[in-house]
Amino acid sequence: MEAVVFVFSLLDCCALIFLSVYFIITLSDLECDYINARSCCSKLNKWVIPELIGHTVVTVLMLISLHWFIFLLNLPVATWNIYRMILALIND
Repeated sequence: MEAVVFVFSLLDCCALIFLSVYFIITLSDLECDYINARSCCSKLNKWVIPELIGHTVVTVLMLISLHWFIFLLNLPVATWNIYRMILALIND
């Protein structure tokens, strides 16, 4: 069971790293004026919820499988993403 959890966690982390690189590339395009702000926001806002789900799923899996150290490493990022989503919902 632990091997399945860690393989899923590895695949999820690879997807999150790819998503972070996509965010950086899109923001650098905005900085260089290749795209406008509205286009940048529409591209990046599509990926906020999948990022939140990805971090939260890995964090909960580590909690359920009793890997406390990895859980504590993932907890601040998952908490920050949840906080960011709550603020976005309040401001809309």
